[in-house]
Amino acid sequence: MNLNINGHHLEVTPAIRNYVIEKLDRVKRHFDHVIDASVTISVVKLVQRADVTLHVRGKDIHAEASHENLYAAIDALADKLDRQVLRHKDKLTNHNHTPMKHQVVEEAE
Repeated sequence: MNLNINGHHLEVTPAIRNYVIEKLDRVKRHFDHVIDASVTISVVKLVQRADVTLHVRGKDIHAEASHENLYAAIDALADKLDRQVLRHKDKLTNHNHTPMKHQVVEEAE
């Protein structure tokens, strides 16, 4: 997974970078087919905001969170992204019908 972390009106320190990587590992653990992730961390007045766009095969998943504390915003972002990735994974693997070769055919008399 290619990871790009940007800061807007904020310098991305190694501590913040490691924290984001640690939180995104949970998403990677649930879904292996992540191609690219782009994280933007910004500060507007007293509100810390974190955005992520996750590129998976056939879809882009976007999540954003804001909070007064930057680490709390990253935590909320990771939770939202994890839910969206699990929902996407479920849609890929869940087929609500029985295949024709497994259906029982009743013979008419």
